[in-house]
Amino acid sequence: MEKKTEQQAQPTESLTKTEAFVVKYKKVIGISFVALIVVVAGAILMNTFYFQPRQDEASTAMAKAQDLFAQEQYEKALNGDGNNLGFLKIAEQYSCTDASNLANLYAGLCYANLGKAQEAEKHLSDYSTSDDAMVSPAAVGALGNVYAKLNKIDDAISALKKAAKMADSESETGRNQSLSPQFLLQAGELLESQGKKSEALDIYKDIKANYVNSAVYREIDKYIERCTE
Repeated sequence: MEKKTEQQAQPTESLTKTEAFVVKYKKVIGISFVALIVVVAGAILMNTFYFQPRQDEASTAMAKAQDLFAQEQYEKALNGDGNNLGFLKIAEQYSCTDASNLANLYAGLCYANLGKAQEAEKHLSDYSTSDDAMVSPAAVGALGNVYAKLNKIDDAISALKKAAKMADSESETGRNQSLSPQFLLQAGELLESQGKKSEALDIYKDIKANYVNSAVYREIDKYIERCTE
């Protein structure tokens, strides 16, 4: 077991502390992508688009691309499958529609899943957020995760905090117990990677005090202890 641990540690020895953190916690950093996929898929199924004819056409095209996305065929979802448009063309061809805006969000997620962080950053940045409790905060959180992958750690922390605040502001109780603590936990871990234990501790204490019904709450004590050692 020790031999395996030593072998796993070797690739990060030449990295900076922050870069090593991103490698070590790449699964954690990817959490909001998974959450966003679920949230967006649910939002598409639950909401009816009251579009004009052009917008109806765009939403039909979106449905085909979403099917490919759900099947994890990210290249085809982006660029089309030969018979149907992909998210990139939908965003371009149906500009100024809700479908075009959503296509940018999906395109960003596709690129992120393909490991193309710079392209993901562009399209996630092009997505226009709105006053909703789930999709927009999750989109900003996804952008924060992309920043982390690009080693833009300050930007990542800022975006993750913003995502948590957005989710809370649209929650009926003032605290979104699902998305917000996840984003805050990620922000705290990134602060730790910068050696900012005091700032990370403040975030962990905030989670413990205000997100008692979240999954994160059950393990937050170990993060607090780590920052007070």
